[in-house]
Amino acid sequence: MGRGATIRDVAARAGVSIATVSRVLNGGTPTTPETSARVRAAIAELGFRPNRVGRSLKEARTRTIGVLVPSLRNPVFADSVAGIQDAAAAAGYSVLIACSDYDPDRERRAVDTLLSHQVDGLVLTVAEAESSAVLAALAAASIPYVLAYNQPRDAAHAFVSVDNVAAARAMVERMLALGHRRIAMVAGRFRQSDRSRLRRDGFLAALAAAGLAPGPVVEVDFADRRLDQHLAPVLAGPDRPTALFASNDLLALATIRALRDLGLRVPDDASVTGFDGIEMGALACPSLATLVQPAHAMGERAFSRLSAALAGERPASALLLPFTIRPGESLGPAPTEAHLQRG
Repeated sequence: MGRGATIRDVAARAGVSIATVSRVLNGGTPTTPETSARVRAAIAELGFRPNRVGRSLKEARTRTIGVLVPSLRNPVFADSVAGIQDAAAAAGYSVLIACSDYDPDRERRAVDTLLSHQVDGLVLTVAEAESSAVLAALAAASIPYVLAYNQPRDAAHAFVSVDNVAAARAMVERMLALGHRRIAMVAGRFRQSDRSRLRRDGFLAALAAAGLAPGPVVEVDFADRRLDQHLAPVLAGPDRPTALFASNDLLALATIRALRDLGLRVPDDASVTGFDGIEMGALACPSLATLVQPAHAMGERAFSRLSAALAGERPASALLLPFTIRPGESLGPAPTEAHLQRG
């Protein structure tokens, strides 16, 4: 992902003129297949990325940043993007946005596209911060970036997040305080989200601290909105969980729908909680009890840290923002054993 190669380097490597390279890139006057192949091979070998904004001086700034999030369909990411945009606009920056759809390969391609527009730096949410090839390449190319939502242990990564482990533990402790002793988790795929994995760690820690055996963890795709088939085996029989903790609010709402489809009432037969604090959860019926992340503030603070890095400052790598628990009708006291037997 380096920025060093120029169109002149590509022309020299391919043995053609700069104008020929430009024609291949821009689809101008046709060139022979052999010439096009040589030019494209040189581009690949050199890692050349076209300058789509016509930046003439290597040191010049575009005053544009790139933003990568898993999805804008999840309002928690849309809220953080809004925070980034507000802070960037106030500082005179433009924002280019891309989505990875929780796919590491698409994540890499999206970052390549953002860099091809010569962004000055990036705010990203990646699938796995600890082993991300994208972040390694950005660091090697000295391209400033700040993570949002990711919570890596490696101090080399600047990030803004909440403490996912502590937050999940706090939510499960709230369920325990209401008498629930059989608690399951509905989690987005761990390979697609290190946040989901950290929230599982908090879930398990809360159960262990209460002297309880680990509850079942059901992994599902983030885009899956019909969870009845995934949850039916877990919810069968009188020893079924009395509460389910979902790793994000959209999965929590899908869990409520699945429970209804399976003939269970929320919260009379089983309680459900989420993680994110999206507004549509408060409008649902029953309203969703959830862990609230300050998404808009997270975006603002992430841009602030990136802006400091662009100015040559070296801010502290970790910034953990406070979280809160929003009560909701989906979380109630654990049902009695008699109630469960009747169910």
